[in-house]
Amino acid sequence: MNRISLLLGAFALLSPLMNAADSKTESLVLGGGCFWCTDAAYKLLDGVEHVTCGYAGGDEANPTYEQVCAHATGHAEVIKIEFDPAVVSLDRLLEYFWHVHNPTQVGGQGNDMGPQYRSIILYANAAQKAAAEASRAAAAKVFRDPITTEIVPLKKFWPAEDYHQDYFAKNPNQGYCSFVIAPKVKKLEHMLEAEKK
Repeated sequence: MNRISLLLGAFALLSPLMNAADSKTESLVLGGGCFWCTDAAYKLLDGVEHVTCGYAGGDEANPTYEQVCAHATGHAEVIKIEFDPAVVSLDRLLEYFWHVHNPTQVGGQGNDMGPQYRSIILYANAAQKAAAEASRAAAAKVFRDPITTEIVPLKKFWPAEDYHQDYFAKNPNQGYCSFVIAPKVKKLEHMLEAEKK
C-alpha cells in the first residue's frame, strides 16, 4: 500500500470524528407545560437546531406517555433543545423560558394540570446550574407571584413516542394546537419581531 492510499484511508477514518468536532451544538433540557407547546415555542428561536419532546425528572426507565400522564413515573414532559451557542446563548434560551409559560403556576400549566406539566430546568453541568439559578433570580424580580420552577440535575432524558415529535407542525388544525398552541406561537412571534426592531 503506498503512502497516498494510507493517507486517504486515515482521512476516511478521521472524517466522522472531524465532523463531530466541527459540530458545536450544545443541549438544554427544560419543561414548561405540554411539550407540544414548548417544542413549537423554541423552534421560533434562531440558533435552535433541533428540539426533541421527551420525559425527565423522574426515576422510571423507558417511561411511556400513558405512565407519565398517570403520574406513575415522577417525570415531567420536557424538551431537549439542541442549539448553536455561536448563534443563541444559554442565557438567551433561559431568558426566553420565562416568556414561554407561566412559571408561577402550581400543579400544571394553564388547563393542563398534573405534575408532568410542572415548570422545570434540568441542568447537565455546573455552568448550566449556575445560569439557570441566575436566570430564575432575575425573573423573580419581574413576576408578582413566586416562581415555582424546579432546577434539578438531569439524570436521563427519555425521548417521547414518535407521534409527539413536531406535533404542532404536523397537526396545526388539531383542536389543542389551534386553540392553545397557535395563539401562544403568534404572541411569541410578535415578541421576537419587536425585539429585532
